[in-house]
Amino acid sequence: MRVEIVKDYGKLSRKAARFVSGLIEMNPQAALGLPTGSTPLGLYEELVDIHEEYDLDFSYVKTFNLDEYIGLSRDHTRSYYNYLQENFIQKVNLKSRNTYFIDGKAPDKKEECNKYEEKILQVGGLDLVILGIGRNGHIGFNEPAEELIAKTHQVELAKETIEANSRFFESKEEVPQGALTMGVGTILNADQILLIANGNSKAAAIERLFSGKISTNFPASLLHTHPAVTVMIDQEAAERI
Repeated sequence: MRVEIVKDYGKLSRKAARFVSGLIEMNPQAALGLPTGSTPLGLYEELVDIHEEYDLDFSYVKTFNLDEYIGLSRDHTRSYYNYLQENFIQKVNLKSRNTYFIDGKAPDKKEECNKYEEKILQVGGLDLVILGIGRNGHIGFNEPAEELIAKTHQVELAKETIEANSRFFESKEEVPQGALTMGVGTILNADQILLIANGNSKAAAIERLFSGKISTNFPASLLHTHPAVTVMIDQEAAERI
């Protein structure tokens, strides 16, 4: 696991964008697993800038969203489909046929998850998964548990996650209770993993990540089993390591 610490969020976003753009330049058909939330917003802004200023070509890139809330339609302002469309996909030259999303409104959730796994396999697997980290160590929506599910699956969100995500909704009661998420196995099958984190609110999680103990009760710790993980954090997130 390689660790890079930068001064602030702006530098973190630019460094992460250079990492991703470098991969795309080497592999124009790269398949990416994309996160949502506040942390990657700067990364997406920087990638859009690189696309506009340096003609970074996304026309053959394939994207898969890491997760989606159950029960939200795609046009819901807080759906992760809408988030990725507004903040990234519609701002670059990605082709709609190359962007893949889990449908949180699918009537058969298990079938939807199985189909998503099949799509990932059909493109040859993921070249890079980009991750954030939850305060409780969740990656994607893989919450702490005695056992973790390897493949894309339905999950009940932890209270801490609902509380943390309530800032994106009118109230905590509006936050969906469940989601569909790539499994830890799906994430670990990617060729490379990039984890980004910023701010002192993530310092405790980063400290635990680097404690060396691997446990399903802190899902991010399983990243230590992958041979090509890069962790990029700002100084605030690194203050306890």
